[in-house]
Amino acid sequence: MAAPGGASSHAPSRGEDLEPKLLSIVRAGYRSADFRADALAGLTVAIVALPLSMAIAIASGLPPERGLYAAIFGGFLVSALGGSRHQIGGPAGAFIVLVASIVERHGVDGLIIATAMAGVIMIAIGVLRLGTYIRYVPFPVVVGFTAGIATIIFASQIRELLGLKLDREPAELLAKLAALWTALPTIDPRAVLISALSIAIILGLRRYRPAWPGLLIAVTLAAVAVAMFKLDVATIGSRFGGIPQTLPWPSLPAVDLARLQALLPDAIAIALLGSIESLLSALVADTMAGGRHRSNAELVGQGVANIGSVAMGGMTVTGTVARTATNVRAGGRTPVAGMLHAVYLLAFVMIAAPLASHIPLAALAGVLAIVAWNMAEIGTVVALLRASRGDAAMVLVTFVLTIAVDLTIAILAGIAIGALVVLKRLADAAEVEGRAVDVEPSADSMSSGPPIAGGTVVYRMSGALFFGVTARLGRTLDRSGGQAKRIVFDFRDVTVIDSSATAILHDFVERQARGGAKVVFAGTTPAVRHQLIRAGLRRPVVRYVKAPSAPAAQGPVD
Repeated sequence: MAAPGGASSHAPSRGEDLEPKLLSIVRAGYRSADFRADALAGLTVAIVALPLSMAIAIASGLPPERGLYAAIFGGFLVSALGGSRHQIGGPAGAFIVLVASIVERHGVDGLIIATAMAGVIMIAIGVLRLGTYIRYVPFPVVVGFTAGIATIIFASQIRELLGLKLDREPAELLAKLAALWTALPTIDPRAVLISALSIAIILGLRRYRPAWPGLLIAVTLAAVAVAMFKLDVATIGSRFGGIPQTLPWPSLPAVDLARLQALLPDAIAIALLGSIESLLSALVADTMAGGRHRSNAELVGQGVANIGSVAMGGMTVTGTVARTATNVRAGGRTPVAGMLHAVYLLAFVMIAAPLASHIPLAALAGVLAIVAWNMAEIGTVVALLRASRGDAAMVLVTFVLTIAVDLTIAILAGIAIGALVVLKRLADAAEVEGRAVDVEPSADSMSSGPPIAGGTVVYRMSGALFFGVTARLGRTLDRSGGQAKRIVFDFRDVTVIDSSATAILHDFVERQARGGAKVVFAGTTPAVRHQLIRAGLRRPVVRYVKAPSAPAAQGPVD
């Protein structure tokens, strides 16, 4: 039996696309069997999210409790208000670089304000029904910036993996690597042992006991080893003083216009990355479990969740692919699973927070090293590099700009290259050819026949006629000179035409009409014919007929 809120055979209406998935599921009927499945899946996801949330917060330059608060409050709101049945929200590895940069430049208050602004932007994107356009980011661009983020995440964990003594770790990658190289003599074998064992445990359990919570087991065993053998390594307790057992009161920093303007670029970057990441995660859930998420409702939910998260002491949140996939595999049926995962994490904070102070940072670094490797998707990167020069360019440019310049610039540059690649492919696919025939054109004579002066010239075109093919279009049209008595444009296979192409056609038709030629456009679609007429190509200069097989015999349709 299908789970409640499953796939619908029709696209959501204008009102439905903003309705939270949870509301639709409750209306359809939520059963006790659904709750049992959601409760077990939520617990499974919470076990995965617990060490990840703390590790991501620490890697972002924040205390670990901010990651937990984000998973609790932000994660609850993502599931309750979002447009996906299976989405799990919380702090994500993809944000580590961006959040760390904002914290370094503007402090924690700057991060809170920027995230709240991003939440407002995401709500606006959803309400204006612009969520669909986020999907137009090319896949190679997503792979490129994800691989770049993974590289930076791994570099940010080298200090803890090796136990290096470093007073200040630069945020910029090259400067960071230089500082880490200088600090290599301070390597701590105990930290190396803990991180190596943590990674080995995670990988071993993933291979031989994939159903076991490898991340939590590795972190727990590392904490036990540190306590038993009294290893002098950095822990959550020694670095941050542990995790509070109380929850913060809702609050937001004071703001002014100057600060809002300074943080606007960061807010846009958070909104852009959060929208892409969350919709990508929702799409993964759809692929795994069936169904269709509501993009605009998802973005509204994500926006509210980001505001709620930072107001309650958390950090930036988004849909998380790994935790969402875990939820699907664990049998989660509805957004209630994500809400319960937040409740389980809240119980941990209220009851067992003191235990977290014993967790060694080297173990959390091992967890993030695994996360970075999974994010990099080396096989996908290699496949795209081999696929085509356009795909390779998108991946490489986005990757390099992500690690060397800025995430937002990297995404925009990747999209720009992707647009150029698409235009090049459209231009290559378009066909423009002209042939002269000495009889009335028919289906057979359209594409054959030697040039004969004084006859009928048939121009057969296909694909997209846009600015990318105007040079070729102009050269083809000019070859007819002024010899033709009749000109037929076979537009059966023209899918779209823009103002650049219509301007070329208008100029050519005007010249031919002044010389006494009769011009016919045959087989145009309504949309293409509308563009031609708007450009001035109308009676009595030209005629439009239904089909190119017998333009003289067909009656006009304009």
